[in-house]
Amino acid sequence: ECVSGCVCPEGLFDDGKGGCVEEEDCPCIHNNQLYSPREKITVDCNTCTCQKGSWSCTQDVCYGTCMIYGSGHYITFDGKFYDFDGSCEYVATQDFCGDKNSSSSFSIITENVPCGTTGVTCSKAIKMFLGKTELKLENKDYKEIQRDTGDDVRYLNRTVGLYLVIEASNGVMLIWDKKTTVFIKLTPDYKGKLCGLCGNFDDKSNNDFTTRNGLLETNALKFGNSWKQSSMCPDVTQEVKPCDVKPHRKSWAEKECSIIRSEVFKICHSKVDPAPFYEACVHDACSCDSGGDCECFCSAVAAYAQECTKAQACVFWRTPDICPIFCDYYN
Repeated sequence: ECVSGCVCPEGLFDDGKGGCVEEEDCPCIHNNQLYSPREKITVDCNTCTCQKGSWSCTQDVCYGTCMIYGSGHYITFDGKFYDFDGSCEYVATQDFCGDKNSSSSFSIITENVPCGTTGVTCSKAIKMFLGKTELKLENKDYKEIQRDTGDDVRYLNRTVGLYLVIEASNGVMLIWDKKTTVFIKLTPDYKGKLCGLCGNFDDKSNNDFTTRNGLLETNALKFGNSWKQSSMCPDVTQEVKPCDVKPHRKSWAEKECSIIRSEVFKICHSKVDPAPFYEACVHDACSCDSGGDCECFCSAVAAYAQECTKAQACVFWRTPDICPIFCDYYN
């Protein structure tokens, strides 16, 4: 943005606000906002400093995060957003991907079951295999099963607010809201060594749909079907559109979910595109028709709020009327 020209005298630069400044006083731009020289911002796990009109950033390699939430919404480690609604057990992510050098140190399986009467599915249980330990997270609690083979992988579990957090010594962390939202966080050592519904964590989202056979797929349903654990489960052949099945719920869903596009989240809109989260919210609010209507809506909005927080846009969206949390209880 800082260009010498006829606007300013020789040697000075337009500062974007109608003034002329020396080169070292040039501001920087990020998400359409101006930042002063030497001002710092955080992008992912790196710090960027404004210098002479451009950003100079630290080069740390960051944790990868995959999110699974609501009725079959996935955001892969590389940021690909897609929907897959299957009723079966699926490999969310694992580090054994068929090449001869890879050894299996963990895998995470998500068990999807129908939620509501429209045919959509939600993640009901999660299985986490760490060496010879199997953890099953279900019904707001988890249990440990010891198997005969495998390495010893230590892990810690703790409750943080709404979430159960399991942190393993091999660099795998799982965060679960005890309902339908799961975050899988991995250290950078796993880059490019993963497979499953969460993609391969190689910083490229265009090859995330790699099937169990190692083929690159363009269709989310064919990709998802390849990662089912049991061949007895039926393949998913078409995308469920719950708002078409329950049209009377559609206007309620759109009205509730409009909070994602509203002023409340304004500071986040330029950092995280609200469109896919809004669509996912309407989908979930239409589909959860057997109790827990608001729970599905709240999980969908919380997923957007979480991405906003990651992008340094902290939004206080919960109110006594909208998805309240009783902080004194969770504290």
